[in-house]
Amino acid sequence: MIKKETVEHIFPTTRYQGSKHKLSDWIWDNIKELKFDTCLDAFGGTGAMSYKFKQNNKITTYNDLLKCNYLIGVSTIENNTQILTQEDIETVFSKNKNIKYPSFIADNFKNIYFLDKENSEIDVMITNILNMKNKYKAAIAFNCLSQSCLIKRPYNLFHRANLYMRTSNVKKTFGNKTSWNQQFEYWFNKFVNEINNSIFDNNKKNSCLNSSIFDLDKTNYDLVYIDTPYVSSKGSNTNYLDFYHFLEGLARYNNWETLINQKTKNKSFKREIYPNIWTKDTIHKSFDDLFNKFQNSILVVSYRSDGIPTIKELTDMIKKYKRTITIVRNEYQYALSKRHIKEVLIIGA
Repeated sequence: MIKKETVEHIFPTTRYQGSKHKLSDWIWDNIKELKFDTCLDAFGGTGAMSYKFKQNNKITTYNDLLKCNYLIGVSTIENNTQILTQEDIETVFSKNKNIKYPSFIADNFKNIYFLDKENSEIDVMITNILNMKNKYKAAIAFNCLSQSCLIKRPYNLFHRANLYMRTSNVKKTFGNKTSWNQQFEYWFNKFVNEINNSIFDNNKKNSCLNSSIFDLDKTNYDLVYIDTPYVSSKGSNTNYLDFYHFLEGLARYNNWETLINQKTKNKSFKREIYPNIWTKDTIHKSFDDLFNKFQNSILVVSYRSDGIPTIKELTDMIKKYKRTITIVRNEYQYALSKRHIKEVLIIGA
């Protein structure tokens, strides 16, 4: 049963690595006194900060290079009024006699991420979602399917072909076998309720973009929020496409076959599809180019105290373009980190 409760609108739960949802209140408390009406969430991800901006009546632009993330943004940021009904859900799970259903996932991902029956179900669901006429309903449905896929995965990731973790009879010391084996329809309905209850209208024209940040038009946003892929002090970088390529494949379902690197066991994307400019060798120039591009906006950078570049290097870069620099630190413990790492906010105004 779908509910649209008259309660405070709450950002839906997410299993996405690097989400700023738990830090969004702290970030907002440190920037709310800045004077801005329009803002760009340059690397939107789950949309947690875009949602916070929207809640505080800012004209919000969400951007992300990955189409799967963009669609999540469309569902909660650009969308002001549309929700999924019970009829919509039935449409997602029912075969339409007028549609010829592909079997791409069933044919290509056997014994990799999901059971055979589940692969066939996903083929049906994503085909029905792609045939939905309402852009925002389709985006919500895609968001619910993405979250359902994540919660049924060990580690909530697609970085390894590790279905055996679900199917083996050995005692698990992590994860939740009950969650992994729960039906897609159960999880989908749960996430529909969450996302439906998150939808609201802030009476602003918010928008979502699906682009490399350097390909965006040079619009003068009052504030640009920056949370780039992270490079640790040891030089290892976070490549979200490696983690979530299956979701990106769903978003690009009709072209998925051309995007897969067939040499990989887990059918990940070809590296050249999205060249990564946030690596140890390129990240300094990428940051400087980014600050230069948006030098007429207030710059707000979310960062970790152990990253490359260092806090000082980043601050020195921003000083080339901004007069006032503020650095705020938060004693935040990352779930997967054993080290005591501070979350840092660098504000150039």
